[in-house]
Amino acid sequence: MKRQTQVILYHLLPAVFWLLAIGGALVPLLLWTDIDGSSNYNYHYGFLVSVLVLVCIGIIRRIKRHSTSMEECFQVALLLGVASYWLPTVLFLIIPIWGYLIYQNLFSFRSWVATLIGWAVVAVWAAVLVATGYIANPWADFFATENALGWIPLGAILLAWLASTIARQTLRVR
Repeated sequence: MKRQTQVILYHLLPAVFWLLAIGGALVPLLLWTDIDGSSNYNYHYGFLVSVLVLVCIGIIRRIKRHSTSMEECFQVALLLGVASYWLPTVLFLIIPIWGYLIYQNLFSFRSWVATLIGWAVVAVWAAVLVATGYIANPWADFFATENALGWIPLGAILLAWLASTIARQTLRVR
């Protein structure tokens, strides 16, 4: 492959992947919207959760080699805990994050405890806010089927991030 073609693809492919993800996430929204304009709110929250998960990915990827990941694990646990208000099953994304940290040799017992402390902070605040009536308790129906609709935009965004990252790593000009 010529160098000029490689540079063009390096910049063009990630943009195409992101546009496909956004389009793929918006098509079901257009199909499920009723005539009066109402639609499923869980699907809309999937976009907000996607932004929070992308922030988590950015936090995890900025960890330097041969350092600790305690602070980053705490931050990711806080963000995933907040995102779990709109999509409760997003908490399971911590497993691939831990897998990535183990692969990079950045995971430790202290990182695991920092994750638990981050979730505990969110749990305490959520318990206070639910008890005072400021928010409803979305964790009562953790595996509800209407919550699964939020995974469509989240999955599309995660696939776009993964595909664009692989394309950038493969087409990197050396």
